[in-house]
Amino acid sequence: MDSLKHINSDNPNSLSLRVFKEIEDMILNGEIQPGENLIESKLSSQLGVSRTPVREAVRMLERTGLVQIVPNKGAVVLGIDDQDLEDIYTIRMLIEGLASRWAAERMTEEQIRELGEIIDLQEFYTMKNSTEHINHLDSQFHEKIFEYCNSRPLQHTLSDLHHMIKRYRKISVGSTGRADKAIAEHRQIFEALAEHNPDTAEKLTIEHIANAKENLLKIIREKRN
Repeated sequence: MDSLKHINSDNPNSLSLRVFKEIEDMILNGEIQPGENLIESKLSSQLGVSRTPVREAVRMLERTGLVQIVPNKGAVVLGIDDQDLEDIYTIRMLIEGLASRWAAERMTEEQIRELGEIIDLQEFYTMKNSTEHINHLDSQFHEKIFEYCNSRPLQHTLSDLHHMIKRYRKISVGSTGRADKAIAEHRQIFEALAEHNPDTAEKLTIEHIANAKENLLKIIREKRN
């Protein structure tokens, strides 16, 4: 991991935020596992910063619910557990469906064209079996709908939820046959959006997320058996 020393040390808030994002990514990517302790001295050395921004970053992580500060034990990683995944996907079904509804009502012709290009690229890279491109475009498809719904609060909420489960979304999309199904579902959602059909766009988005949830939970159960 690259050192963060290049950040302006005269701006401690900026440095603490970058340290927060680095540690958050390590937790969400599974590099730091639930139950592990966050040791300030170790993280300070690893990230190439003093212990002060690490300490502040840990406090920020506690506020997100990813870390719990336990008396006499320090900062313990909670991460994302099974119930969190269930909750996040259920919340997504409700509010991402709303985002698609609003996007169908509000999208411009330019935005429709842009989203169509993302779908075309998804299909192309799926044929090429390019996992990196598939994952990137999958995220981009959803993020564009968040943007096109033209609601900053909804976009912010959905972006945060997507960020929290990015590791699990990669696992789901990368499972056998899921990428093809996901892109077919994306194509159907896109067609409803392009036709400015909010009812169908919302319904298909809810079904798409429900399918992703079922696929992911199946993978998790199989890994544990």
